[in-house]
Amino acid sequence: MLDYKVIEVKQSIFEDNDADAEKLRAEIKAQKTFLVNLMSAPGSGKTTTLCQTISRLKDEMKIGVMEADIDSDVDAATITQAGARAIQIHTGGMCHLDADMTRQGLHELGTEDLDLVFLENVGNLVCPAEFDTGSSKNAMILSVPEGDDKPLKYPLMFSVCDVVLINKCDTLPVFSEFSKDAVVESIHKLNPNAKVIFVSAKTGEGFDEWVDWLRGQVAQWCEEESF
Repeated sequence: MLDYKVIEVKQSIFEDNDADAEKLRAEIKAQKTFLVNLMSAPGSGKTTTLCQTISRLKDEMKIGVMEADIDSDVDAATITQAGARAIQIHTGGMCHLDADMTRQGLHELGTEDLDLVFLENVGNLVCPAEFDTGSSKNAMILSVPEGDDKPLKYPLMFSVCDVVLINKCDTLPVFSEFSKDAVVESIHKLNPNAKVIFVSAKTGEGFDEWVDWLRGQVAQWCEEESF
């Protein structure tokens, strides 16, 4: 019998990251900062959604945004113009952020005076869903042009999210094959507790509901005792 040890590297990586994520969650909870990990495929409207959100909340909350991309700083500049503090995180080719990368971003952003922070994760429906970033809540955006079958194709992403925004609802007359009922049913089969909100970052449709949800979550986060 050969004398060697088998190491499950992937499992070890996830376990280490999960432990670090829990530690980070406790750190930001102690300072009453609410962190939203926002995920989606490229082109779903993450940055436009954030700009619309910031415009509605910037007078009542101090908001920061961490923009994660493989390269470029276009999104961070856009967010700054919208009225929120922003930094750009370059992932060096990696298709996701983990807890340690998030911690580094929060340190550079400076969160002591912030009520609400968004982490705009790398545009990808696979890798970001596998790594706990230490966020208070996970959110994702699915745009109507992507199709109502995405929950069936990328089940993990929809399973880990607390809220799903169905964006670009103003295009429903064009993408008439998209079924609102079917996409909600598919999401709730994977994740019965996920809140689904239909929005249009272009017209502002549905943003009152989204912003009200955020207000409630931030208030609850601040009221709860630290871990």
